[in-house]
Amino acid sequence: MSTILIFSIIAIYFSLIMAISYFASRNRSDESFFTGDRESPWFLVAFGMVGAALSGVTFVSVPGMVGNNNFYFFQFILGNVVGYLFITYVLIPLYYKLNLVSIYGYLNERFGVKTYKTGSFYFLLSQSFGAALRLLLAAKILQFAFFDKLNIPFYATVIIIIIMIWLYTNKSGIKTIVWTDAMQTFFLILAAVVTIVMITSSLNLSFEESINEVVNHKYFKIFDWEHKSGSNFFKQFISGFLIAVAMMGLDQNMMQKSLTIKNMKDAQKNTLTFSLILAVTQFLFLGLGVLLYIYAEQNNISLPFGENGKLLDTDTLFPNLAINHLGLIAGISFLLGIIAASFSSIDSALTALTTSFTYDFLDITSKSSKEKLKLKNYVMFGFSVIIFIIIMAFSGSRGDVISTIFYVAGYTYGPLLGLFLFGMFTKIQVKDNLIPIVAVLAPILTYLLNIYFKNAFDFDFGFLNIAVNALLTVLGLLIVKKKN
Repeated sequence: MSTILIFSIIAIYFSLIMAISYFASRNRSDESFFTGDRESPWFLVAFGMVGAALSGVTFVSVPGMVGNNNFYFFQFILGNVVGYLFITYVLIPLYYKLNLVSIYGYLNERFGVKTYKTGSFYFLLSQSFGAALRLLLAAKILQFAFFDKLNIPFYATVIIIIIMIWLYTNKSGIKTIVWTDAMQTFFLILAAVVTIVMITSSLNLSFEESINEVVNHKYFKIFDWEHKSGSNFFKQFISGFLIAVAMMGLDQNMMQKSLTIKNMKDAQKNTLTFSLILAVTQFLFLGLGVLLYIYAEQNNISLPFGENGKLLDTDTLFPNLAINHLGLIAGISFLLGIIAASFSSIDSALTALTTSFTYDFLDITSKSSKEKLKLKNYVMFGFSVIIFIIIMAFSGSRGDVISTIFYVAGYTYGPLLGLFLFGMFTKIQVKDNLIPIVAVLAPILTYLLNIYFKNAFDFDFGFLNIAVNALLTVLGLLIVKKKN
């Protein structure tokens, strides 16, 4: 694709988002940025949340990871589905009952202010890393497809993307994002469907033949029963359940969207619908991954392997084939998808980070409208800088980003998961001032235990480190419980 064509696509897409932002931000109030005035249609929120959950990670990383991990990721997806049921029928009623803006306000109600601040801090840490890693992947692809041709350095590419996102989210925040995320979800799914059509047409495969090719391929292995493996079924399923609860139900980014819906029943409809669409879409991307490898094999496209026999740079498979091999239509649809992924990776994350910090640490509810606006802008700028720094620190990383995100999430979301589960399912009171110590020690001990089990028993926790982390947090809370 020519540089002019790529620039035109980016310009048109951004203009469309700015138009949506303009119409969505009319009649806004002081709370529009944080709550969307609780007027969002549940079905729109459900569809838009799919794009926020997928981002560039699922869009690019899931198809590529099939080469090293087969269809084992689907075990994780099955656990996700059960986790969304827990969110729907346990967490959402709790949040609506307490009428929360920041969901970490629950920890203040249950334990005290130190626990509340600790929970919010772990979200800020988790979301900053997660948003940065998701944007890193999308920014690398845009760099490869467009900005390299203009001799624009990678750091400038990241800054440009963040500025563009700032322009359409700064006025109304979550009220705008509910609508822009829905549009971005559409382009993400469209890109996958168009690519599948292009591949099957190139290989002269009918719909039925395509399904047979995928099902009979060597990568179509869904269940792994080897107990020492990091992709063992029980490890994947349990961690899928726990990570869904933690990264969705205990995540201000995702729950803030649900809390913009006017009542609890509609919010529950939103979560159930979202979980179904997300599971189907993720399975679609796994199938796309197999077709991409089939196309590469049949067209003698060489793929890099490491010394251990595993594929390297699997995240580059989809962009390379879409842009350089599958034709103009596939290239344009992929570019639209990755632009959507870039924006959806960080717009709601910046809004959620800003909301959590201003409510949980700056007590913004007591401020005047002018002070709210000023603080919101400062905080949003500060997190933009933090995300930029993290992106640059990880810019040289290789492999599939999605595994890195879930691995990091096991350490940062584990204490949050332990705090919420302990709070909801026990009535035990704990010493609030000791909770920060417990929350710091739990992930450190999880890391050390993982190393020990690998060396002593050749047993890899895999994504299950979040369960170990949460369990150690619960044990720590029992140790610091009040005597009475």
